[in-house]
Amino acid sequence: QVPVVESGGGLVEAGGSLGLSCTTTVLTSTIIAMGWYRQAPGKERDLVAVITRGGSTNYADSVKGRFTISRDIIKNNMYLQMNSLKPEDTAVYYCNVRTEWRTEYWGQGTQVTVSS
Repeated sequence: QVPVVESGGGLVEAGGSLGLSCTTTVLTSTIIAMGWYRQAPGKERDLVAVITRGGSTNYADSVKGRFTISRDIIKNNMYLQMNSLKPEDTAVYYCNVRTEWRTEYWGQGTQVTVSS
């Protein structure tokens, strides 16, 4: 089965909120970090937010103060709360899982569209 799956994308007006979820079947004890990346049309895939095994977080400057990343280690779930959304947040959002085995897993992506 697919090891990483995202959900929660959709359409929202500027200023609104969305929550994205990621679930993974990758062995929890091997996961070093989980993160969210996004790719807008015609652009590269960029980091949105990352949370490490130890719970530290890192955010892209463009989303600081608006997005919050969290995780449930036991359930292997990760969540991205997106507030005050802007049209420039429109992109396909991908869940990334990084393990101590130097391997990475990517979800298939979920579309987030913010209208003006």
